[in-house]
Amino acid sequence: MTATIKAPPPDRRRSRGDLEARPIRRRSLGDLKVALIFLAPATVGFVVFYIWPTLRGAYLSFTEYSLLSPPEFNGLQNYERMVQDGFFWNALVVTVEYVVINIGLQTVLAVGIAMLMYRLTKSITVRAVVLLPYLVANVVVALVWYWMLDFQIGIVNQFLGWIGIDPIAFFGESVWGIPTIALINVWRHMGYTALLVFAGLQTIPTYVYEAAEVDGSTEMKTFWRITLPLLRPVLVMVLVVTIIGSFQIFDTVAVTTQGGPINATRVIYYYIYERAFTRFDFGYASAMAMVLFALLAIVSLLQLRLLRAKESDLA
Repeated sequence: MTATIKAPPPDRRRSRGDLEARPIRRRSLGDLKVALIFLAPATVGFVVFYIWPTLRGAYLSFTEYSLLSPPEFNGLQNYERMVQDGFFWNALVVTVEYVVINIGLQTVLAVGIAMLMYRLTKSITVRAVVLLPYLVANVVVALVWYWMLDFQIGIVNQFLGWIGIDPIAFFGESVWGIPTIALINVWRHMGYTALLVFAGLQTIPTYVYEAAEVDGSTEMKTFWRITLPLLRPVLVMVLVVTIIGSFQIFDTVAVTTQGGPINATRVIYYYIYERAFTRFDFGYASAMAMVLFALLAIVSLLQLRLLRAKESDLA
């Protein structure tokens, strides 16, 4: 008599789990479709206004092109020409000078304003007033300051005359051109930067400051040894964004000095604009734009790497 071995019954729990997983999978696929629908307009805009112009500019940088004739491939001639172009190097030096003044003052003032708001008041009204200059169009800001700093009728020079100082040609002298433009943009952007730093300050736990106060730490020591290290990720993000924006300075120069006097304020963006839309040298302008793109990418990567943006002292 032989014994019969029966197969084990099917695992009902597993099959039931599979049945329960199917609606979840379908739901996730449905959420993905909805997300893609919402992302589609932004994706189309990004491709049309960023990716395609970048690829087109990269192609034109290897050509000789004006609007009157089709592009003709010329290899690396535009880049070789750039190396020998004194105006290009002057524009790059002027831009770096502007970035150093703008970023240095803007960051220091923004951190100071953020600390004052964090320590003294967290009023929404104060934050709105601080942000107000940033909400005004940059062209309007440039025009208002251009009139205020006018050599003859500007209110700033009239005030200097009242205290016994001779009028200053803020936009007419090479020494004052770039610092004046930098200070104008510091005034406009420091409120926005301060709000970013203020948001970073709110992420610092209060018990850290309480422990420092118990240990007898002064305000200055607490700022240097606790606040700044814990703000590093936010400050790195702020520096990356503001440096990229500073290299793209154009409208203030176009409204006030048009690159003068004697190329003292001709920044790289304005020089690219002149080559492309004044002299219709689109191939050479595209090559300069590609070099600027590569330079900004390198500067941003170096900042993220050297300042350890992914690390936090709170861990």
